[in-house]
This record gives sequence, structure tokens and C-alpha cells, in this order.
Amino acid sequence: MDALDRLRALCLALPETTERLSHGEPTWFVRGKKTFVMFADHHHDDRLAFWCAAPPGVQEELVAEDPERFFRPPYVGHRGWLGVYLDVPGVDWDEVAEIVADAYRCVAPKSLVERMP
Repeated sequence: MDALDRLRALCLALPETTERLSHGEPTWFVRGKKTFVMFADHHHDDRLAFWCAAPPGVQEELVAEDPERFFRPPYVGHRGWLGVYLDVPGVDWDEVAEIVADAYRCVAPKSLVERMP
């Protein structure tokens, strides 16, 4: 399974998530409205990554801790969104699953968060 397929499976496993193209990239929405994850296939640079909503302070913490794996994405980085590179050796898919779940929790209504697996 490639990175997009793995990311897609994580996102679509969450309650009432839909996928559609936004800005030419696969993007996942809660109830078809609120974006929580965007795939970035060489979207603004030569890297494979995704951008996602993140709890306050997480972007700064992770980028400072490991700038080879995390970054401040364009356009949404000023709102605290996190960029996660998927073209690095040894992507930790358990960690990616946690990051995706946190992104979902940032935008989903409480009733949907309570239904998370």
C-alpha cells in the first residue's frame, strides 16, 4: 500500500469522513464541510507530505523536535496546522494515525469525536 492509500484508510476510518479533491489534492472532510487532512503530492515543493489541523502548540513542538519529518505548511501553517513528510525513511504509521486522529478531534463536533474507534 502506498502513502496515499495508507493515509486515505486512516482518514476514512473516522466517523462521517468524506474525501474529495481540493486544490488538486485528495482532501478529507468531516461531514463534507470541515477539512482536517490534505494530501500534498509535491504540491508546493518537491516533497510528499500531508497537512493537517493540530492542537495548539503541537506544530511548534514537532517542527522544533524533528524538522526532517515535520514542517509548517504554507497557507494554513499560520493557523497552527502541521505538515508531515511521507517521503522520509521509516514513516511511523502508528504516529501518523495519532496525528490524523488529533486533526479530526480539532475540527469534528463532540458527538462525532465520541464515536471514534
